[in-house]
Amino acid sequence: MSDTTLSALILGLLEGATEFIPVSSTGHILLAGHFLGFESAGKTFEVVIQLGAVLAILGVYAAKIGQTIAGLPNDPQARRFAGSVLVAFLPAVVVGVLAHDFIKNVLFESPRLIASMLILGGIVLLVVDRLPLTPRHHAADRFPLPMAFGIGVIQCFAMIPGVSRSGATIVGALAFGADKRAAAEFSFFLSMPTMAGAFAYDLYKNRDILDWSALGEIAVGFAAAFVAAILVVRWLLGYVSQHGYALFGWWRIIVGSVVLAALTAGY
Repeated sequence: MSDTTLSALILGLLEGATEFIPVSSTGHILLAGHFLGFESAGKTFEVVIQLGAVLAILGVYAAKIGQTIAGLPNDPQARRFAGSVLVAFLPAVVVGVLAHDFIKNVLFESPRLIASMLILGGIVLLVVDRLPLTPRHHAADRFPLPMAFGIGVIQCFAMIPGVSRSGATIVGALAFGADKRAAAEFSFFLSMPTMAGAFAYDLYKNRDILDWSALGEIAVGFAAAFVAAILVVRWLLGYVSQHGYALFGWWRIIVGSVVLAALTAGY
């Protein structure tokens, strides 16, 4: 296995393993790529492997998605659930389109910013996880529309690399009264349009500079992200229901601190 293929495998596993847990998959991918010396023209690799994680979550929740779609004409609960996900998705559309170039060309190029956001987000996650919150919402498909919109607004902070899309939406849902399992599950459902939209928009914006010459590495990363994401999603709901999010908060702080130390040392 070549060094490039091995790097693609590592990055694909990282994408799938971290996309749906509150540790920032983008931050991990960008930092790992920095230290591995892995780059792809037009960020083709980074864009396409995200689709592997999207397909994984679609596969895990295929029955629920099919049931919701089938119920849209006649089931008010199905329409309410679909509407809540759509309402939560809309703020990211507006901010993502307006700030896309600044995010990609400025924020994504700062390893120190990413590491700092990992640490800050870890602290926030630890604090929220220990707050004596009283959950009022126990089903991800029954969140009120104003609550869903609030979660969507908070999700926009995740456009800063290192913040974490899942971390922002989970913290937002917990703050609005969701229990820990429902917060994670709503984050999963919201990830589908958010990640698919980001994938399509990135592909469009970079259409003239995309480099498809390294299809082998892209395929390796895509497959690794798909498999890792399926395993993590199936594990995560049971884990957070029993143990909360402290593990991920500490992980963020440790990784961010190690990266800052490495960057300070000149790596």
